[in-house]
Amino acid sequence: MTQRLSILAVSALLGALALPAVAQTAGATMESSPGKATLRHERQIVATVEEVDAAKRTVTLKGPKGNVVPLTVGPEVRNLAQVKVGDQVRVRYAEALSLTLKKDGKELRSAKGASETARAPVGATPAGAVGEQITVVADVIAVDAKTQQVTLKGPNRTVDLHVEDPAQLKLIKVGDQIEAVYTQAVAVTVEPVAAKK
Repeated sequence: MTQRLSILAVSALLGALALPAVAQTAGATMESSPGKATLRHERQIVATVEEVDAAKRTVTLKGPKGNVVPLTVGPEVRNLAQVKVGDQVRVRYAEALSLTLKKDGKELRSAKGASETARAPVGATPAGAVGEQITVVADVIAVDAKTQQVTLKGPNRTVDLHVEDPAQLKLIKVGDQIEAVYTQAVAVTVEPVAAKK
């Protein structure tokens, strides 16, 4: 749970410090083949440490647009005492969504997740990474060619998915299944402050 909250906190940081996610298209790629589509997006920002409270384990970062975001840093983050006001923090965020059509699917609807973390060794420059992957298998319960909507029933809820590609939409029918794999990874490193000219 702590790892998921770390990802959410950094995701919020990226949204607040960088351009709005909707406006960002740089770094996005789309791959498609019959019955499969994958969207990948990568973002990177450099923020400046504005304040550090090691006792409360909080760090306040200021992004390139001037937005300021306070973050609570969990005990899994090592070497917090090395972080100083003025340090530059590079935040890299990558996410991918892959959808695969399973014709006449026979699997049970399901959702499962896995996560991994990596952190800097004791005494090293502060850095860390968190990754998470969620896999969902959902049943196709309706297909509306007019609105290009496919209704999917997963293990916990029902959602409508807009399918823009008419060729892909023609492949999908009620009784099929869609496997969705969502992956996100966040890496944060403290870097030396560039010399002022």
